[in-house]
Amino acid sequence: MKKHYLPSPLGIGIAVGLTLALGLFLAFNLSALLPGGSAAGATSEQQNTRMLMVHYSLLPRLAVSLLAGAALGLAGAILQRLLRNPLAEPSTLGVSAGAYLALAVATLFAPGLAAAAPELVTFAGALMALGAVLALSWRKSLSPVTVTLAGLIVSLYCAAVSSVLTLFYHDFLAGQIMWGAGFLDQQDWSAVHYLWPRLLVATLTAVLLLRPLSIMSLGDESARGLGLSLATYRLLALAVAAGLAAVATSAVGIIGFIGLAAPTLARAAGVRTGGALLFWSGLMGALLLSAADQLVQSLPVTFRVFPTGAITGLLGTPLLFLLIRRLKMLAPQSGASHQVRRLAHPYRVLAILAGLAAFGAWLALGAGRGNEGWSFTPLPPAELLIWRAPRALAAFSGGAMLALAGAIMQRSTGNPMASPEVLGVSSGAILGVICATLGMAEPTRTAQIAAGGVGAFAVLVLMRLLSRQPGFSGERLLLIGIALGSVSSFITAVLMVSQDPRLNQLLAWLSGSTYAVSGGEALVAAGLLTAGLACVPLLHRWLELLPLGTTQASALGLRLDASRNALFAIASVLTAGATMLVGPLSFAGLMGPHLARLAGFQRAATHLLASALVGGLILLTADWIGRNILFPFQVPAGLLAALVGGPFLLYLIGRRA
Repeated sequence: MKKHYLPSPLGIGIAVGLTLALGLFLAFNLSALLPGGSAAGATSEQQNTRMLMVHYSLLPRLAVSLLAGAALGLAGAILQRLLRNPLAEPSTLGVSAGAYLALAVATLFAPGLAAAAPELVTFAGALMALGAVLALSWRKSLSPVTVTLAGLIVSLYCAAVSSVLTLFYHDFLAGQIMWGAGFLDQQDWSAVHYLWPRLLVATLTAVLLLRPLSIMSLGDESARGLGLSLATYRLLALAVAAGLAAVATSAVGIIGFIGLAAPTLARAAGVRTGGALLFWSGLMGALLLSAADQLVQSLPVTFRVFPTGAITGLLGTPLLFLLIRRLKMLAPQSGASHQVRRLAHPYRVLAILAGLAAFGAWLALGAGRGNEGWSFTPLPPAELLIWRAPRALAAFSGGAMLALAGAIMQRSTGNPMASPEVLGVSSGAILGVICATLGMAEPTRTAQIAAGGVGAFAVLVLMRLLSRQPGFSGERLLLIGIALGSVSSFITAVLMVSQDPRLNQLLAWLSGSTYAVSGGEALVAAGLLTAGLACVPLLHRWLELLPLGTTQASALGLRLDASRNALFAIASVLTAGATMLVGPLSFAGLMGPHLARLAGFQRAATHLLASALVGGLILLTADWIGRNILFPFQVPAGLLAALVGGPFLLYLIGRRA
């Protein structure tokens, strides 16, 4: 029998490599502060200054990175095991986003409190986000699917509110942007004293929960048969994971990717048993974050240019690419169709949705707010249509394409967290647009679209090549997409922190704005949507058979590799087209399919069509409201869709639960 409590030789090699990298970077940073050759000629005051920097900056920063990395890795391992989802991480519960939003609100409206007790403010925000998730999923005994969906929506909603505040109060929140990027700079040992006792208590509690976590991994029915109280132990495990993430976030800011990468690397290295998985996940997280932080400090530029929280993805991504084929995926617990009602006449409801879309388009074209107030024109003149029609068409088409892509991804992978943002194509488009904006003296809209298209196409080709390799399908590709997304997050975070003025023109696009869309671009979006909808009759059989499992699907004559590759390619093209024209409106790609399923659309064909109509309606409505609510100022449609649609989706999830 294999000893699954020990990693494979490759896993041990990864840990040793990270340790060596940490040691080398640490030695380099120490030698920079305490150079041996010049120490003899230095004055006693200079030597004391260097020793103080080592004692009160370098060493506490090293300790903080080790503690915070271990906490995030341990939290990710608990969540992935509890929710039975390999894409789960601390941000799944909305803890990080809640902490960031709480600090932003306190900075703007209670600056004294934010300055005096930032840890208290961020911890309170994290607890409020967790409380919302628990309240929504309590009636369903904290089932993994309900917790996952509620946490994801709470996280996106808090992030959307924070983005709106950043757009309107950018100068006031400049310091928080730096904190949110994950800076670990320290001036004393206070953060270490804050972290270690809290993390010790949470870790000991996690050790006591090892047996219940192992039993819950067998499934709900088996756990109940063994006499385990699911709601009680799920609550305890969620509280421990959220506590670990909240403590780390309140001390050092938002550190992304560690909570996902550390347990993924541990499982890919061959660790299977519960206690060993928690230990190696914590160890991987500590080594990954501390090595990344020491790398940041060793760069020949000031470390503030490169936030540690963003650069962790640059270290973790190659490791994921190396080990992803060896990873044994967890089986996510997808929502069963009997848990929600099934429509008796779905095509009638589809006709109603189509009518609502037509009415929404008519309203968006005829009603609006101007310098003289509100006006409505049943037959809008040409001068109004020139401005309003491209936005309305692009908003509906972009939202529908993203929702259609999201529905395809969720049904083909069986993962409720799958969305176009996770695919990685949006990240490629973002990188392309950023490169064009920073690399050209006068970047034009056409040049930005072309550059974004090149970036999206490059990621699409990479993902397509990976999908042709044995073992690269489903959730492995989603993990690769997340890893690629961390690269674009790193570049965006660096630009945000550096306060580059050229980034201002990208903020609206990144938030999902349509007011720069031309008529030709809107027609292209409509054409892509039409092509995607035309593929639905060809896809529905695949999407009906894939959830049955590989054995049954193959027995029924389904060619698994060909069907998955085709579905993945279609979802990628739809995502790339929508992202290029109206920005990364990924919230519509997550919300549309879930709203359609909650409404009762269970069969694949009707679910895809309903998802597209719902996603299009969400963005069309959000674009119209954002155009008028604060006239002459405009709120990006992507943010407004999250602000308005998020609570509605949370209400539906809670009601169905």
